[in-house]
Amino acid sequence: MDPVQATLAERVREQVRRRRLDPQTDADAVREVAHEVVAEHERRSLTGAVRSLAEPDRVVGGIVADVAGLGPLQSFLDDPTVEELWINEPDRVFVAREGRHELTSVILTATQVRELVERMLSTSGRRLDVSQPFVDAMLPGGHRLHVVLDGIARGFSAVNVRKFVARAHSLEDLVELGTIDAAVARFLRASVVAGLNVVVSGGTQAGKTTLLNCLAAAIPGSQRLITVEEVFELQCGRHPDWVALQCRQAGLEGTGEVTLRMLVKEALRMRPSRVVVGEVRSAEALDMLLALNAGLPGMASVHASSARQALTKLCTLPLLAGANITSDFVVPTVATSIDLVVHTALGADGRRAVQEVTAVSGRVENGHIESETVFVRDGAVLRRGHGRPARTEAFARVGIDLDAVLAADGDAPWPR
Repeated sequence: MDPVQATLAERVREQVRRRRLDPQTDADAVREVAHEVVAEHERRSLTGAVRSLAEPDRVVGGIVADVAGLGPLQSFLDDPTVEELWINEPDRVFVAREGRHELTSVILTATQVRELVERMLSTSGRRLDVSQPFVDAMLPGGHRLHVVLDGIARGFSAVNVRKFVARAHSLEDLVELGTIDAAVARFLRASVVAGLNVVVSGGTQAGKTTLLNCLAAAIPGSQRLITVEEVFELQCGRHPDWVALQCRQAGLEGTGEVTLRMLVKEALRMRPSRVVVGEVRSAEALDMLLALNAGLPGMASVHASSARQALTKLCTLPLLAGANITSDFVVPTVATSIDLVVHTALGADGRRAVQEVTAVSGRVENGHIESETVFVRDGAVLRRGHGRPARTEAFARVGIDLDAVLAADGDAPWPR
């Protein structure tokens, strides 16, 4: 920022303080103030008191980004093609577009990075200090922030801002994007309507949250939906009966923490028709399985390299809940609680696509859960496998002919 723009930005800050505006929540009012300050500067330039600005509108945008936004990073947050940005060092700022990494020309200082992190956390209610060197938070724009403090990260604080680029809101949208085929979308929609328990698996940035959102969009509006997450990411705003819950950090006294396990249990007290767990990472897997095993339909996502590995992980994570939890209990519980695993992946070309849809048979043989492939990717298309969901009665209960859904071509009507 040049000296003239820096001076104008300071005048805008003074006006914002005087008018008692909140830059984080009232960016439009800040923009009006910036226009007034720049216009006054241009009027003074007519008398020769100051030099005229070459691009007043650009200066206004820069001031608003500096005062109400995230300064040099704001343009990336406003760019719809940017999926994520991260800071490895103040002079090494990266962005991701279409799954590919790019080193930007932005050069910050350590002080600027620290100020940006403080500004991003100011509205989140979360803290970052020596006793809490990691933080996950949601920015006002719906983007997810993750910071690792200097000392844990070598040299400088490591900052990641993952944007929720909502290109798809339904299974039909995923078909248009090429993530799934029409036949797979039809089957998944029928499975959700029938109340099957679905797990979405995949690696980082594979599109798990987007896929989970689109599956949740197929939940009938007459049902009550409760979502539980570490940080708000799921976007189910179109659902008429939806409550979203997120975790909370412990306070300075070390009390007040709200864990994902607590939220899963709390959700069961809220008369849910469906429960969606944003991501299962630890012992909360046990509480989720117990809820699903009791007959409450639900969905979740999990990090895994394949559908088979997702089932293996779901058999392992509950063991973290305590020494009295054994595989003899967990494995058959997973086998009877999970109906489908939908695995998605990020390709070398940066495209996200579902790789396989696997049905869990409910049977266990020699400690291994039996599963069958319903669809598997073969090049650019998903081929029909030999598998089918075990709970066929769930489809019949809601008036869906499963055989017709699996046999339908791409132009067949969607099950309602």
